[in-house]
Amino acid sequence: MAAGNWSRITEFVLMSFSSLPTEIQALLFLAFLAIYLITLMGNSLIILVTLADPMLQSPMYFFLRNLSFLELGFNLVIVPKMLGTLIAQDTSISFLGCATQMYFFFFFGVAECFLLATMAYDRYVAICSPLHYPVIMNQGTCTKLAAASWFPGFPVATVQTTWLFSFPFCANNKVNHFFCDSPPVLRLVCADTAWFEVYAIVGTILFVMIPCLMILCSYTRIAASILKIPSAKGKHKAFSTCSSHLLVVSLFYVSLSLTYFRPKSNNSPESKKLLSLSYTVVTPMLNPIIYSLRNNEVKNALSRTFNKALGLRSYIT
Repeated sequence: MAAGNWSRITEFVLMSFSSLPTEIQALLFLAFLAIYLITLMGNSLIILVTLADPMLQSPMYFFLRNLSFLELGFNLVIVPKMLGTLIAQDTSISFLGCATQMYFFFFFGVAECFLLATMAYDRYVAICSPLHYPVIMNQGTCTKLAAASWFPGFPVATVQTTWLFSFPFCANNKVNHFFCDSPPVLRLVCADTAWFEVYAIVGTILFVMIPCLMILCSYTRIAASILKIPSAKGKHKAFSTCSSHLLVVSLFYVSLSLTYFRPKSNNSPESKKLLSLSYTVVTPMLNPIIYSLRNNEVKNALSRTFNKALGLRSYIT
């Protein structure tokens, strides 16, 4: 584009759900606020319970605690600003604020992909090599696997965010989304972005699809091992140890795939906003609920924690 067509942008405007009537936006605010509070409370409870309860010190709960940290970060990066745009109509976000939001969105998103793959590997070892599980998944190995899951988010977020925000932007600063995601911000660029788009596609394949394939491989081996168990009770017990994780993975990857891998002709901005809500707002709320309702150990630990808290309160009073 000609140099006269672009200008220095100091802030962006998040269009969010501005096309909806004010009454609908007020209802969305109440709904998202409730989901936000449930997410904070649910994931915080998972973190506290898995730290405090001696029965939840296995590798599975160590990784679950990491997942809850990720979900809290994911939520805190996106939801507070979205709530502000709905209730206070505060739709502006600074250039640095937009870049920061995008950076942490990529960081937490990539880290979650790899952490879900690590959790699948943990279930694979637990079911396919139960006798060697304590040796293979020792504390040192778990710490290294968790660090390896978090680390890829740093280079991906740094390269993609720095590269995108180094482009010149057009005079139009309206981001047609409720947060600073890459595609809607990229549409505001007044430069040739072909190489960036190639990098984005390659990066998506490497850092989203590779963990997905690792998960598929783990569960293929898990399924083969479960089918070899002679008793129906044994099969059910083995499957129940990984059913929560499988449901969480399905929710995350289905919503992610529908958002970023659909043909552009079928991908209107409004439909993408709705799909983005599923993995940025709804899934972080559902994860602690899924692990609590489908896992007897977590339910029992929550019960013990509440009973201790009530007992301590009655003793003080």
